[in-house]
Amino acid sequence: MGLALTVAGATFLLAVIWGAPLIELMRRLRLGKNIRIDGPATHAAKMGTPAMGGVLIVAWTVLVSLVINVVQFVQALEIAESVVIPLGVMVAYSILGGIDDYQGFRLRPGEGMRARVKLGFQLVIALAAAILLYWMVNDRHGWIAVPTVPVLLDIGLLYIPVAVILITGSANAVNLTDGLDGLSGLISATAFVAYGIIAFLQDQQFLVVFSFIVIGATFGFLWYNAKPAQMFMGDVGAQALGAALGVLALMTNQWFIFPIIIAIPVATTLSTTLQVLYFKATGGKRLFKMAPLHHHFELIGWSETQIVQRWWLIAMLTAMIGIALALV
Repeated sequence: MGLALTVAGATFLLAVIWGAPLIELMRRLRLGKNIRIDGPATHAAKMGTPAMGGVLIVAWTVLVSLVINVVQFVQALEIAESVVIPLGVMVAYSILGGIDDYQGFRLRPGEGMRARVKLGFQLVIALAAAILLYWMVNDRHGWIAVPTVPVLLDIGLLYIPVAVILITGSANAVNLTDGLDGLSGLISATAFVAYGIIAFLQDQQFLVVFSFIVIGATFGFLWYNAKPAQMFMGDVGAQALGAALGVLALMTNQWFIFPIIIAIPVATTLSTTLQVLYFKATGGKRLFKMAPLHHHFELIGWSETQIVQRWWLIAMLTAMIGIALALV
């Protein structure tokens, strides 16, 4: 844990130092946010804000993870195989998210990649990760930890489709949460803290270090994403963080409690789904004033800062509940 916290601090400083140059580069490349016309009117002022800031998180996570692995290999001829899958999934989803972001700037302004195409690629990446987890990490077992049950349960091959849904769903849930300054980064960092602690309790040292590297990089991003945001995360970061969280839940076998730990992204996704279903079922009526859920609360009078802080408080509470459940 000492190494993890030290590396997290170093990653935070590196991300903060290189954040300003990244913002300037995105401005020069005109990678600015397109605001949807059906969004809250107060968001119009955010038009043009650099919107691929998630690169800062993923790039420093990859670089620092590689350095740590090289140092550990030289010192003890030991490499963190357990980090390869979450890191690989993070990079793959980040590339997909980056393409989505770029299309939203250039090819389909304000829209990005077509939903079916994006979902197809997400499922392929998640399937590859699920197979690796099942065959290589779990030695052909579908382990799941259930609170109060003293042993791990094996659900067999059912593990693979469940893992695919969990990774893909997590990536999209975190992405939907990325709608207010600081919100997605704070929620994601809190969830990574929870799984970092769970991995520490399981003595999975490489996952602990990986989790806190991500936390440090995310905090560095949040330095520039605090309201008023100087840059936004974009799909390039949100999809990557969500997918990596899903992999961590699977690798610690604590994915039964995953919906509790990421309760805010889950609620955000449910609000959007219910809004669409209700709209279609009632011929145009709305269940919420606007979806996702954080926009509904904006329209009933909550300030952006109030929503972010209150959502973060809830996220910290659910993370603590999740850790407690992992211990019973």
